[in-house]
Amino acid sequence: MNPKRRWLLAAFALVLLAVGIGLAGMALWWRWAGRPIGGKRPVRVTVEKGATPAGVGEMLEAKGVIRSARAFTLRARRTIKPGAAIQPGVYDVSPDESPDRILGRLLRGDIATIKVTFPEGFTTAQVAKRLARNGVADEAAFLDLATRRGHTLRASFKPPANLEGYLFPDTYRFPVGESTEEAAQRMLGSFDKNVARGEAQKIKQSRRSLHDLVIIASLVEREAQVDRDRARIAGVIYNRLARNMRLQIDATVQYARGQHTARLLYRDLEVESPYNTYRVAGLPPGPICNPGLLSLRAALAPERHPFLFYVARKDGSHLFGRTLAEHQRNIALARRGG
Repeated sequence: MNPKRRWLLAAFALVLLAVGIGLAGMALWWRWAGRPIGGKRPVRVTVEKGATPAGVGEMLEAKGVIRSARAFTLRARRTIKPGAAIQPGVYDVSPDESPDRILGRLLRGDIATIKVTFPEGFTTAQVAKRLARNGVADEAAFLDLATRRGHTLRASFKPPANLEGYLFPDTYRFPVGESTEEAAQRMLGSFDKNVARGEAQKIKQSRRSLHDLVIIASLVEREAQVDRDRARIAGVIYNRLARNMRLQIDATVQYARGQHTARLLYRDLEVESPYNTYRVAGLPPGPICNPGLLSLRAALAPERHPFLFYVARKDGSHLFGRTLAEHQRNIALARRGG
């Protein structure tokens, strides 16, 4: 063979070998970069609006979450479809996750959240305190927004200035870093979805305003302890309103006093407040708590009956009476544990 030809073949073989080694090296590097670093403890990172895959990759590498920012960028270019983008927000990512999994979460907007549950019957003050305790919002700022000044929150109805009654009881996942206004909007939006729109037909048929229904539901929520009593207590409220009788509901006095006690004294009933239904006829000016759906439905569909009085028994259920004499007998019976 011609020496020159032999040299060219040898050079070509060397080039092929170098290319093969390079490709094998790149494949090894690609697999290495695609493996999790390891480590169970999540790392909190913030992705700003408009962040690029390259910038996010550099941040993740600096945080010790991924092995290679360059490999992350290449994976992003291969994965992200036209029109899609990395979503801004606060994320909890773990070094135990692969770069592909992390990228998928960033594209879905799987941001870090704080889970908070608000039971039925919580007041706005209690909601604010629980939000603050869980690091969602400042207590004073939330109260200021929800009760003491105008707001720009949106709903299918015109929300009142005081949102007592309209912060729907539920379990929420608040995104980390959400503003006080966004947290309030989330809770009001849940009320709008479940009540104002979810029960729209029944609200229309009731011929009562949404606000009056929420007030009545809040009274039921604070008075009823067992579900079977809700519609019956609502019926008592409607019966007394129809007869222009004062409602004389202990829970309104508790609300007027700003504190809950196991037992009210006669002097407590003299508190000067439009919420004191022992002194003021008709409904109080606003809800006394944030009622749940069962109490709201009881206000929409009260039980029809002749009862005007009720008294709680030790097990939380109630005895109902048509006359004051019946009511006094029920009180005596309840005290005896009957």
